[in-house]
Amino acid sequence: MKYLITGSAGFIGSNLTDKLLSLGHEVVGYDNFSTGIHQFLEHAKKSPHFTLIENDLLNHDVLTQAMKDIDFVFHLAANADVRFGTHHPHRDLEQNTVVTFNVLEAMRANNVKQIAFASTGSIYGEATIIPTPEHAPFPIQTSLYGASKLAAEGLIQAYCEGFGFQAYIFRFVSILGERYTHGHVFDFFKQLLMNPGQLNVLGNGKQRKSYLYIQDCLDAMLYAINKSQDRINIFNLGTDEYCEVNDSIKWICDHLNVIPIKTYTGGDKGWIGDNPFIFLDCSRIRNLGWKPKLSIREGVLQTIQYLQQNPWLLESRA
Repeated sequence: MKYLITGSAGFIGSNLTDKLLSLGHEVVGYDNFSTGIHQFLEHAKKSPHFTLIENDLLNHDVLTQAMKDIDFVFHLAANADVRFGTHHPHRDLEQNTVVTFNVLEAMRANNVKQIAFASTGSIYGEATIIPTPEHAPFPIQTSLYGASKLAAEGLIQAYCEGFGFQAYIFRFVSILGERYTHGHVFDFFKQLLMNPGQLNVLGNGKQRKSYLYIQDCLDAMLYAINKSQDRINIFNLGTDEYCEVNDSIKWICDHLNVIPIKTYTGGDKGWIGDNPFIFLDCSRIRNLGWKPKLSIREGVLQTIQYLQQNPWLLESRA
């Protein structure tokens, strides 16, 4: 098959690119490199089955041309900057919602019918049902990121009904692993590398979070696409556990053999839109027969080991 991956130079996108190429597929990568990293595509660029288009999804003409002869779209490109969303409200609308409309229109122009979308557990806001299933009632949105992703989901579902598309919507917990470039594990490691004796923590450290290792995430997506054939397929993706931020701090510090003085900003949220308790009910995909291989702790440690082996990544994100 021939796939188009938006955000192909990002954390998830580049790993998926390598995965699909290893399975013998053709991949067209599309990225504007606002956050994507060229080094992540070094392996892919060596393949004759990979084509890279460096452009913005807001460019209708280039995107429509890129969609020619594509069988399936993985729409992963997004602004994932939840923490600073209120500093630039237009960014979530443009890079998460408007570009999704552009992707759908480019698909329609080329008669491409299948799409997988990287959504987020953040659309559940501060959920009243824990663990949170896909059919949970939606509370008030607490982040511009979550709101923009929910709007994108709505567009995709409407295109399925209106134009006969088939969609796979994946609501992720936070993803960890190789090529991970932002989030609290990245921030904690970088802080401790600079000053092993001091660690600043947003919130009270008791926020409860769930995480999923990148290779488990990719396996889950491909498994669901293979096994579920409804018109609209919605899956939570995560592990059957959660941890406190303080737990992840301990795992990281133990691995690095450091005992820093921890300073907390206080409160049960690290920033506006931070969800103090994220734990998704993943029984829907479990019932298809998939389950993750790595625990949260193993995913955190795998991430730290990767960052230790790739110090250039810390400098590129300075």
